[in-house]
Amino acid sequence: MNHLNAICRYGDYGDKEAAGGPEQKSAAELQQEWPLWEVFIRSKAGLDHKHAGSLHAADARMAIENARDVYTRRNEGVSIWVVESKNIHASEPSESEALFDPANDKIYRHPTFYQIPEEVGHM
Repeated sequence: MNHLNAICRYGDYGDKEAAGGPEQKSAAELQQEWPLWEVFIRSKAGLDHKHAGSLHAADARMAIENARDVYTRRNEGVSIWVVESKNIHASEPSESEALFDPANDKIYRHPTFYQIPEEVGHM
């Protein structure tokens, strides 16, 4: 029995129904209460983790197990990272000019004035 079925059946990981506990919740109601997790998968050793998708889970352990079941069914991964969505902070697209402008005036960071030898090929 997976975590979701266990929680729906027994409420809060315990048989509270027999003790006159709270009413059972549906799977959809529980998923809405669970936090959203972002899933990153490393497909092979030495490669970077790539965003695979999102899922709802009660905790990090459940998020990793569910990510394994959903995103690596055919042994596509060697490593899984899960991050609670509320812990991800991003820049605002409207602030991109001010954020990235300082790099544009450092011409040494842009190798446009280098001659690439033919034997190097495509870079």
